[in-house]
Amino acid sequence: MKKSILILGIFVFAGISSASAQIAKSAYRIADRIHLEGDGGYDYLTMDEATSRLYVSHGTIVQVVDVTTKKVLATIPDTKGVHGIALARDLNKGFISNGRDTSVTIFNLKTNEVITKVRVTGNNPDAILYDPFSHKVFTYNGRSSSSTVIDPNTNKVIGTIDLPGKPEFSVTDGKGKVYVNIEDKSEVCQINPMTLKVEKTWSVSPGEEPSGLAIDSKENRLFVVCGNKLMIVLNADNGAVVAKLDIGDRVDGVSYDPVLKRVYSSNGEGTMTVVKEENKDSFKVLENFPTQKGARTITLNPKTHKIYLPVAEYGETPAPTKENQRPRPPVKPNSFTILEIEPM
Repeated sequence: MKKSILILGIFVFAGISSASAQIAKSAYRIADRIHLEGDGGYDYLTMDEATSRLYVSHGTIVQVVDVTTKKVLATIPDTKGVHGIALARDLNKGFISNGRDTSVTIFNLKTNEVITKVRVTGNNPDAILYDPFSHKVFTYNGRSSSSTVIDPNTNKVIGTIDLPGKPEFSVTDGKGKVYVNIEDKSEVCQINPMTLKVEKTWSVSPGEEPSGLAIDSKENRLFVVCGNKLMIVLNADNGAVVAKLDIGDRVDGVSYDPVLKRVYSSNGEGTMTVVKEENKDSFKVLENFPTQKGARTITLNPKTHKIYLPVAEYGETPAPTKENQRPRPPVKPNSFTILEIEPM
């Protein structure tokens, strides 16, 4: 009798273990690691799904990668302190924010040749956005609490928008509203891109220090990822908090797949939180997919549903000095990689 119970117990345990393994199995995999030459730092990356080109900020350059062949097609030089890349496909132009020399590089999307550089009106232009509704480009100036507005047809600055604090990422609904996170105030601003005015400002509480921002423009939902390991879902019309979800630590980016109805949070701790949008008012965390430590920004290809995260390996952090109180660890040579993740 005891032997039978023991055997039965073994089968039950094995069944539970097998079921647990199936439950724990990820719905994603790292399909490839695209190695890029260069040892500098990195920030945002942008996908052009129409051409399968990935634009990657890297040190003082932007690398243009064909994600089909995994080859670098071009290098856009002299982008000191590069942060973000915005694409105006209808104008065949791209725009790169250069934080260290307070400028925007404008380039030809077909040839990748530089057209001109434009000086912005604030310090440290970081995130950058092209709004196809108003046909304007917005830079978000991290040290000036402002946004510089550029006319992409003339390549001229046409205005400056004062913001209530330090801006982070920005999105457009494509219908006449632009949104930007305000990191130090834990807020989101709604901007009218025609009048160049901040129309509304909403708290993201209980979220703190928002960084990445994505939008479901069909359902008017904003996805705000925050430094206290929360994703806050906001109603883009009135700023009401629809949902709050636990995500990983050291987040800096978020992307939304409108076909799969999934939101991806890139967490610098080395995970990607996957959130399912069941309907406009219901969301749930599906998993925390392991990526690599330092993979904190993100973009995706809505056609293939593949997700891309830049990452590198780091050396030891040097000791603080009088000149540099908060030193950063150096990037290990030849370790810069783009993780290509795909759903299975």
